[in-house]
Parts: sequence; C-alpha cells; structure tokens
Amino acid sequence: MKRTLAEIANLINGKLCGDYDENLVITGATGIALAGPSEITFAVDPHLEEAIACNAAAVIIQEDVDGFSKTCIKVKNPREAFNILLNIFKPELKVEKVISSKAHIGKNVKIGEDVAIMDFAYIDDNAIIGDNVEIYPNVYIGQYASVDENTILHSGVSVREYCKVGKNVIIHDNTVIGADGFGFITKDGKHTKVPQVGNVVIEDDVEIGCNAGIDRATTGSTVIGKGTKVDNLVHIGHNCVLGENCLVVAQTGLAGSTIVGHNVTFAGQVGSKGHIKVGSNSVMAARTGLIADVPENSFYAGFPARPHQEWLRIKANESRLPDMMKKLKLMEKRLKALEEKNN
Repeated sequence: MKRTLAEIANLINGKLCGDYDENLVITGATGIALAGPSEITFAVDPHLEEAIACNAAAVIIQEDVDGFSKTCIKVKNPREAFNILLNIFKPELKVEKVISSKAHIGKNVKIGEDVAIMDFAYIDDNAIIGDNVEIYPNVYIGQYASVDENTILHSGVSVREYCKVGKNVIIHDNTVIGADGFGFITKDGKHTKVPQVGNVVIEDDVEIGCNAGIDRATTGSTVIGKGTKVDNLVHIGHNCVLGENCLVVAQTGLAGSTIVGHNVTFAGQVGSKGHIKVGSNSVMAARTGLIADVPENSFYAGFPARPHQEWLRIKANESRLPDMMKKLKLMEKRLKALEEKNN
C-alpha cells in the first residue's frame, strides 16, 4: 500500500507544514529510529528533537507545536493519526476462506458464509460458527459453543462447551475460554470438586492475548464485556463479570466473582480476592492487591490496595524509617533517663 504525502494529510485531517513535496510517495509508517526517507513517523514530547534529526519523509506532530524544522503534518492527536496509518500500511495476510479437509467438523454444526477453518481444527457437535470467522490450526470449539461473525481464533485457542464468543472478537494463541472454575469443597482434609456447569460469554469487540485463561462459571456466566481488552497471561476466575471497555494488563489475576464496572484499567500483576466489586472508571496501578470493594472513579495502588496519593505518601516515608527508628530509640533512652532521675 502506497500513499502520497498529500493523501496522508487528508486521511488524518492534518495540515502539511515545512518544505514538502505533496506528491512524495510514502511506503510505510514506523518508529522514529527506524523510519527511512519514504516512510512517515510521529512524535510527541519529549521526542520532538529526536524526530527533527530522523530520516523520515515527514513527522506527524501536535497542531500546537511551533518551530519544528522538518516536514510535518500537524494534527489534533498524533497517536490517533499514526494508528490510522498503521492500519493502512500494515501487511495484509491472505486467508483462504475454505474448510480444510484436515479439520474435524462434528454433527449438526452450523457454519456461516466465507469461513476459514484451517488444518487440525476440531469443531465439536452442535457448535455454531458465524459468517467471516477465521479459525486457525489446532483450535478447539466445544459442543454447543458459538462463535459469532468476523471473529478470529488463532492457533491453539480452546472455546469450551456452551461458551459464547461475540462479533469482531480476536483471541490469540493458546488461550482457553471455559475451563472449569477452581471450585472445591474441603472436608476432612480432602478436596471434592464442585461441578462447574455455567459458561463464559465473550461480548462483541473484545480482544484477548496469548495464554490467558477465562474460567467458566459455577452456575450462570463469566462475562467479558463489550470492547474490553485482555493482555497475555491473564487469569479471570469463575463468575467474574467485567464491564465494557476495560483494560486488563499481563499477569493480572481476578479471583472468582470479582465484579468490575465499565472502563476499568488493571495494570500489570494486579490481584483481587474474590467476591468484591470494582467501580467504573477506576485504575489499579501495577501489583495492586485488592482485598475489598473499590469505589467508582478511584485510582488505587499497593497491597493492601489504598488510594494512590495515600500510597505515595507511605512509600515516600518508607525510606525515612531507619532514621526515624534511630530518633525514636534515642528519645526512649532520654525518656528513660529522665524517669530514673525523677525517681
């Protein structure tokens, strides 16, 4: 895919500035350090000086930047503009919309139009596959499971029995949707399995990374809300419900029945105990340990989790603890001396 500089400016609603040739052909979009003379990049503070010296044909910058001495396109949001270009210039993968003779298709399976099912995929009995679905090698779709239109399941994904995957979903390699939840009754030192008879519902426009595990509910459904994005190596326990447009970063683990509102961000390695609620529009900093409910519009950090500003004050004082202990011991010594003197 190629575009002229003028076409690119039009696509991203930007204004060309500097010494430019609007007919210059642009062949790609990449980072500042990698960009060549036929490519475009973007820059925001503190990388503007670096961008001026780079080899790119042009740089996308914020519209209020002055004194930029290189050919540029000024826009309201450089990151959003660059994202548009990445979608234009990304390499197109050719996927043949056929059902491989090496795939297993069970009884009473319903398959829509323009579906790709690749080698060694296993579609079990009574599963439903919507239009334009892409199923890569070694994918397993269980009995009575459904995958809605325009969804992509990469190699090694398992969508277990009765689970439902919505439209425009992307699930990356080796993720498991609908393994049994971790439910046991312990009696006399022995653990007896609690049947996990619910399912998992993945709503529309969700993306899930590699090697994630989303467990089926004991009863009812574990739900991942519309537009939510889940990173690699995330565990979501049985009966969790995540609202719409959440971000769940790598190595986060949510224990069973954690209820999450809309637009919540879990940074890396966040952990939650089960049966708590996290309010909408909240952010959990990396390695936050949640042991109680979190109100809406909160920014929490630390273990146990607490408001971020409070956590910062605590961390700032931690480095002072050795000196504070010395002073405390000295005060105790002086106090003891005064008490002995008075006695």
